[in-house]
Order: sequence, then C-alpha cells, then structure tokens
Amino acid sequence: MNILIVEDEKRLANALKQILLEQKYMADVVYDGNDALDYGLSGIYDLIILDIMIPYRDGYEVAYELRKNKIETPILMLTAKDAVSDKVTGLNRGADDYMTKPFAPEELLARVKALTRRRGEVIIDEADFGDFNFNASTSTLTKGSKSVHLNFKEAEILKLLIANRDIILSKEDIITKVWGYDSDAGSNNVEAYISFLRRKLNFVNSSTEIKAIKKVGYRLENKG
Repeated sequence: MNILIVEDEKRLANALKQILLEQKYMADVVYDGNDALDYGLSGIYDLIILDIMIPYRDGYEVAYELRKNKIETPILMLTAKDAVSDKVTGLNRGADDYMTKPFAPEELLARVKALTRRRGEVIIDEADFGDFNFNASTSTLTKGSKSVHLNFKEAEILKLLIANRDIILSKEDIITKVWGYDSDAGSNNVEAYISFLRRKLNFVNSSTEIKAIKKVGYRLENKG
C-alpha cells in the first residue's frame, strides 16, 4: 500500500513516515501544496495524509483540486485546527476523515486502515491461492509440510499479485506499489524479485506459476 504524506513540519513528516514504514506501508513525503497536487494527481496512492497549513496551496485547495480532477484517493486531513467549522470545510472540500494534532500513532493507524478498506483495498493478513498459503504477518509461504520465509520485497510483490489475481500487473505498477513513486528501481529489479519468488514457489513444490505476459506484465496462475 502506497501512502502520500503532505506535511511541512519535517520532523513530524519523518515521524509519520516511520510509523507507516514500521507497519510495512510504503510512504512518500512532500512539504508543500504544489508538490502535494503534482504527486496526488498521479493517482498512484492508496491514501493521502494531508496537512491543512502548508505553503503555496493549503490543504483545502489541494483536496478540492484533486476531487475536481476526479482523483478518488481517500484523504485524511491532519491539522492543529480543531474547530467544527474547519472540519466541515475540510470535508466539504473532499476530505474523507479529519484528525487533529497531537495524535496517538494507534489512532492514526486505525484511521489509515479504515480509509483504505473503505476504498475497497484488499488487505491480506493470510490468503490461499492455488495450492499454497501465504501468511503476511510472518511473511511465510507454505504448501503442506514445507514452508519458506519471504523477504520484505518478495512478500509485497506476492501480496500485490494475490490481491490482483484477476488482472495483469505491469512492471511499472509493481515498481510504483512496492518501491514507491520516486524510486530508481527499474525492470531489472522486478525481474530479479519475480525470479526469487518463483524459486521459493518451487522450493515448496507449488504448482502455482507467476506467468509473464510478454510486453504486458505478470499474473498468478494456478496450474494444479
């Protein structure tokens, strides 16, 4: 899951990013309204955490412009303003939820989870596909009596493939979701981790295949 943090207080922005990274979310950070709009318009994010008091364009304007451009990404407004009128303004401009500073990390994470689920995001804790089981909390791939641990990138790619089992994922989609919007990762990175995942599927003797669709991308296929 890829989250955009818009917060001009750099210490708070970095703290927010760390909280999310510890929960295995991907997170990009920007510090002003112009960058917030540019990044948000890309449509690649599953959630935007948006401060109101930011330079150039405030959070209200950013939210309004995103909705005007038909960007449906959930927006969580995060601000020191707690007046009812401020909350109403934020919601009317397109925010989905509103949280005031200071906040508890547990509350933030609960709201993040609620907003992404509201959008229909598939949050995988444990899933079966074909003849294998994947436990996201332990990053373990299991078939019968054999199991193997996946590293972080392998686990994120497998979660993405399972969640999108009915469509073909392009390499660009995988890079954006797993490495992040500003990453220098390229096709070779994706190919390498797909190769690692295939080896681990083979290790547990799974008949499931990560099928490469030439010039399009990848999808899971159950050969059993």
